[in-house]
Amino acid sequence: MTRMNMKILGVIPARLASTRLPRKVLRDIAGKPMLQWVYENAARSTKLTDLVVATENEEIETWCETVGIPVTLTGQHPSGADRLHEVLSRTDADVYVNIQSDEPTVRPEHVDLLMEPLLSDDATRVTTLKVAIDVESAQDPNNVKVVTADDGRALYFSRCPIPYHQGKDESIQYYKHLGLYAYRRDALDLFHSLPRSWLERIERLEQLRLLQNGVPIHVLETPYDAIGVDTEADLQRVNELFKVSGLR
Repeated sequence: MTRMNMKILGVIPARLASTRLPRKVLRDIAGKPMLQWVYENAARSTKLTDLVVATENEEIETWCETVGIPVTLTGQHPSGADRLHEVLSRTDADVYVNIQSDEPTVRPEHVDLLMEPLLSDDATRVTTLKVAIDVESAQDPNNVKVVTADDGRALYFSRCPIPYHQGKDESIQYYKHLGLYAYRRDALDLFHSLPRSWLERIERLEQLRLLQNGVPIHVLETPYDAIGVDTEADLQRVNELFKVSGLR
């Protein structure tokens, strides 16, 4: 296999149950359900071979079939990566890209950037993204922060502001983690085989399972933020953003 014929499957794990914002992936944003925005934006990536929605919910399955979005029905899973692994068990892709179903502002540039290290370096196994944020945004536990080594390897992810700033004169740049991932097939297989780590349970961040087991995650910086929709306020914010930008 050469990099030119590498099979890259984008997967959008989607579920209807949501405590803070019920039925959120089918909620309307500027005239389209959120999930449709995610699919259409990700589908514009130049790197994906195929793109599919993976869901445990028959209503989402039926909706996807009605609008012509490829969909596969899965069992119930504790995380998006575990649902991704079920898709792996049925398919033969070389790389699997996990695209969040509740980030309607995802861009094709996000997906393309994720793939760059995987296409250029056979040693890279998992990639994800970060974006610079201000000090105020870093205080929000819903914004997951990441710190990286000089070579781009993730050192830690946390809901707390990291690194801790002791109030010295030196300025600090915080980075928000964007929850898109690209996994080589063997890395996703390994993730699924590992038990949940204690750091993963405490922070409620599945990527810590890999870090705690010594699997490097390569983090790339993007200039484009992506807004996760978890609450009614988030939904209103995104609707206003789309209204201002003229998206329909």
